[in-house]
Amino acid sequence: MKKRLAIAFTLIFSIVIAQGIGAWLTGSLALLVDMVHSLVDSTGLLLALIAATLMNRPPSKRHTWGFRRAESLAALGQGALLLGVALYAVVEGIGRIANPPHVDAQQMIWFALVALVLNLAAMAVLHADRDTNLNMRGAFLEVLVDALGTIAVIISGILILTTGFAYADTIAAFIIAAMIVPRAIILLRSAVRMLMEFTPEGLDLEEVRECLMTVEHVIDVHDIHATQIATGLPVLTAHVVVSDECFETGHAVGILEELRTCVADHFDVSVKHSTFQIETASFTADEPREIFHDYGG
Repeated sequence: MKKRLAIAFTLIFSIVIAQGIGAWLTGSLALLVDMVHSLVDSTGLLLALIAATLMNRPPSKRHTWGFRRAESLAALGQGALLLGVALYAVVEGIGRIANPPHVDAQQMIWFALVALVLNLAAMAVLHADRDTNLNMRGAFLEVLVDALGTIAVIISGILILTTGFAYADTIAAFIIAAMIVPRAIILLRSAVRMLMEFTPEGLDLEEVRECLMTVEHVIDVHDIHATQIATGLPVLTAHVVVSDECFETGHAVGILEELRTCVADHFDVSVKHSTFQIETASFTADEPREIFHDYGG
């Protein structure tokens, strides 16, 4: 995964250089915005590469989950940078509507074609691992949208070259900005859900509670916590009230195993990452309780 990210970063940063030179020589806003977009993408890939390296560091007594949350921080940074690029494109584009500058369409097309080839190469490198985790998904989406933006630049260059329609460059810049925003929102939403410890998507705590209540000798289930440390790493905890006799007869250990198996069999939570506090009704009689405690999810 790290090797693929490193190759993709090299390819996308090459696009930044090519498009930067092209924007300077041609005066194209679309090419400039796409260059900044590629710069953000290359930064995002670098962050993803750093995050992938940190995520492989083992847990320690100071970092019990290791650095698995690094992917969320990287995705948050990527999303924020992309929104900034979109805002710049809109502001600069509005300024050019009244007085569209001259754009060298022929050179613009050639530089955009070079960028498109490099984008396609980066997409091919990242394709196999695109669903591995949040960072890899974000990296692949960045390169994909960048390729679509580059196609918009090529089309605008062809329009200017064949029809003389000077606004095509500015329109292409707006199109690129419009493609950036939804992707940025998706990344930000996913990162915020993890960092704010919302309930993992697809995990219904009511269904979890009903499942736990079916275990023999279970009287009540309360204070259920559900969060997600990283992609593919949901964590669940709950207080489970059982009959007093279970502690006298030794049933408590068996109940614990049934609870963990119940969650692992019916939900995407491994036995290793589900934790239950077994208690009696008399033990919790004076404690304030909540059925669900899922950090706002």
